[in-house]
Amino acid sequence: MALDFLAGCAGGVAGVLVGHPFDTVKVRLQVQSLEKPQYRGTLHCFQSIIKQESVLGLYKGLGSPLMGLTFINALVFGVQGNTLRALGRDTPLNQFLAGAAAGAIQCVICCPMELAKTRLQLQDAGPARTYRGSLDCLVQIYRREGLRGVNRGMASTLLRETPSFGVYFLSYDVLTRALGCEPGDRLLVPKLLLAGGTSGILSWLSTYPVDVVKSRLQADGLRGAPRYGGFADCVRQSYRAEGWRVFTRGLASTLLRAFPVNAATFATVTVVLTYARGPEARPDGEAVPAAASGPGLAQPSSL
Repeated sequence: MALDFLAGCAGGVAGVLVGHPFDTVKVRLQVQSLEKPQYRGTLHCFQSIIKQESVLGLYKGLGSPLMGLTFINALVFGVQGNTLRALGRDTPLNQFLAGAAAGAIQCVICCPMELAKTRLQLQDAGPARTYRGSLDCLVQIYRREGLRGVNRGMASTLLRETPSFGVYFLSYDVLTRALGCEPGDRLLVPKLLLAGGTSGILSWLSTYPVDVVKSRLQADGLRGAPRYGGFADCVRQSYRAEGWRVFTRGLASTLLRAFPVNAATFATVTVVLTYARGPEARPDGEAVPAAASGPGLAQPSSL
């Protein structure tokens, strides 16, 4: 179990490194003004950030998801595994319920982590920047707004993470069964990569509009006076001003990110387990544990 946890953490780090540039683009597209849009789309946003801020601009806020990764993985693995055992049977419904429970519990860490990440991704570069890093960002927010400010967007994070983790574990379970991921299969690892990447995409599609609202709430007040009175008010104002399409902003970059992030996660987990266990204990069926997957590993949801 300890080795599986270590492999999962390593896979999560790989997933964050691969996916963070896409997440930066997603957040900037989600919160930009309709009246004065700064970016024309996903590709233009990538190009603009690299041109104005260098490649490092794509990795703004990276410290926050990396800092919270170990704790999130511990919660996800522990809660999902214990919930599944408590439910008694490994059924699709129980996979969903166990994943949803894991998603809800890890919001305690995920919400402040994503708040810091969002603020760092949106702040100006150079001497004008407000925050020196993830920890400094959270400290400043706590001093100004208290514990409530650090947990800004908690309701929307719960609404996003709970069902999305359920969808991930359910779809992963269904896909691995459908693909015939059995011990001894020479194509086991590619099948697991395919199942993990596809499940990551499905989990994002299931709750993406909620993620847009979460990003707007967490960015609210960063540049000017706060605009939203809460989750429902943010939904109303966003819809009135920009229509239903506002809830799909940044979706392209998110889906582009979802598959390679999960692929990187599973590949890293496989390598760690293979070399750590040694040649005498490398059954193909144990290359990637089923628990070493999920949305929080792909977006220090995300992961």
